[in-house]
Amino acid sequence: MIKKIAIASIMIFVGCKSKHSHSHSDQDHTHQQQDYFKSYSLEDDNYGTKTIVTVKNGKRIMTTNALPNHETGNFPRKGNPNKISAQNRTYTFSANPKYTGKPTWVREPGVALNGVKFEPGTAEVVECENGENYRVEALQDVINLGLDFNHAHVQPTGAYHYHGTPTSVIENLDTGNDLVHIGFAQDGFAMYYSKSGKYKPSYKLLDGTREGEDCVYENPKQKIDISVGGHHDGTYGSDFEYVAGSGDLDECNGITIDGEYVYLVTNEFPYISRCLMGQVEQQERRGPENEQQGARPKNNQRLSAADLFTRMDQNKDDKLSKEEVKGPLNNQFTKLDTNKDGFLSKEELEKGIKRLDQNAPRRN
Repeated sequence: MIKKIAIASIMIFVGCKSKHSHSHSDQDHTHQQQDYFKSYSLEDDNYGTKTIVTVKNGKRIMTTNALPNHETGNFPRKGNPNKISAQNRTYTFSANPKYTGKPTWVREPGVALNGVKFEPGTAEVVECENGENYRVEALQDVINLGLDFNHAHVQPTGAYHYHGTPTSVIENLDTGNDLVHIGFAQDGFAMYYSKSGKYKPSYKLLDGTREGEDCVYENPKQKIDISVGGHHDGTYGSDFEYVAGSGDLDECNGITIDGEYVYLVTNEFPYISRCLMGQVEQQERRGPENEQQGARPKNNQRLSAADLFTRMDQNKDDKLSKEEVKGPLNNQFTKLDTNKDGFLSKEELEKGIKRLDQNAPRRN
């Protein structure tokens, strides 16, 4: 009798274990077979995530509260005093994107499949007394912007967003292939991450050194003296230039694979595309936004092109020689000198500042 009971107990235990294992396997299989190019819903009670995507009549419409469906760093945190909160966002992408081959700068180039936006640039600027200014990259070691292990942090609005490779998203969506589908760009083309790092960006650090005197980084909470001198090490967006053909990807970090144009999120600059190569259905806000502490104070606005021109025009001849031009613009002097007369006019300087401010790709 005891023997029969023991055997029965073992059978019940094994049976329960097998049933649990089978269920887990089914869940993994369902997750791996999810086709995010079709309509889908992603809801996670643990994190409060609610993202619904509907594909209809050539449109991909994403309605989301933009809460990540994964662990994040603890916010507020040092360098980022903001708390994650639900958003109310609706994105409309083309389900049949059209490639134009003409790069268009955009501040929010795309959205992850979970509804959290990609926003690689920052609004943080180091400004120097003699006119130079440098836009700070999120992934650098000079100014702590409070990024977590997903290369993300939070804006004053409560919007959590990715500045680099979204580590947890990649882990969650990994189906075993090298290319992991992680999102859609604003023009409708898919965004991927290559686990092997197979596809290399075509951006290089500039030669030479930066210039700038009495430089500071300032927000409503703090003011820090910054030394910008030294070689271009990637702290600022202007440290890089696009060199066509030096890597696998184009200036928008895109490439055609198996006949389909896609964007790659990479471990190297520009990390996430700063421009788009397709027709954009939805234009995001383009105004600068101080992600850390709120809007930049009025007394900390950038110099206008006219004011900067006046400061650098030391001999007051109403044109700038290469010796007079300072900072990142000096490295781009020959490219900004469109009429090739050896000097920069006010108009040429203004176009150059706009180009630098938007971190537009620079061809070598």
